[in-house]
Amino acid sequence: MSWAPFVAALAVFALSHYLPTATGLRDAAIARVGRRVYFSIYGVISLVVLTWIIAAAGQAPYVQLWPQAPWMRWVPNIAMPLAFMLTACGIGVAQPFTLGGRRGARFDPAAPGLAAVTRHPLLWALALWAGAHLLANGDLAHVVLFGLFMAMAFGFMPVFDARARRALGPAAEPFFASSATLSPAPFADRSWRAANLNGLSLRAFVGLAIWFAALMLHEAVIGAPPLPFRPGG
Repeated sequence: MSWAPFVAALAVFALSHYLPTATGLRDAAIARVGRRVYFSIYGVISLVVLTWIIAAAGQAPYVQLWPQAPWMRWVPNIAMPLAFMLTACGIGVAQPFTLGGRRGARFDPAAPGLAAVTRHPLLWALALWAGAHLLANGDLAHVVLFGLFMAMAFGFMPVFDARARRALGPAAEPFFASSATLSPAPFADRSWRAANLNGLSLRAFVGLAIWFAALMLHEAVIGAPPLPFRPGG
């Protein structure tokens, strides 16, 4: 066992996110093939590299930082359905100042939609995934892996908010007043529920379906049984 594959995977992931922007490669590629094609290809590459990182973390030398208690295995199983629903509801959300937001979308403070619950659904989904798996894996490699992703998720929220303040100028105040970093309060508002839940419920159902498929494939793809009551889990 060696740390080299894990370190190499982390380095490739970091460089694949830094170099395209720093070198101008991203802008040149978008000008040549278009935003949709570029980000589709980039998304596939990022998923491949992420899979590599997860596999490399599992093969790195085992250095225990804390023991795994049985209750810890329940945390990802509770958090991940919500993370998948947030992902399904957050892709293409109608405000451009967040990860996965619809580029060029005009945000209406009178009808904030999902932004009333959270401005950053995909970042919260990433934080839930990383935080839940960090707790359930107490070895050094996985703590580094999931700790970095959780730090990225929480670190990018203020970055996007600062970008919104710069871009919106005087209109930033109603934007932030009608949206939330994270709040369950809109679900208690009958008018908000009537206007939004029908539209979000289908997406949430799709997210749950994808979560269930991921749960069934977890052991085959990742190599670890996700359910606490499975033998060897």
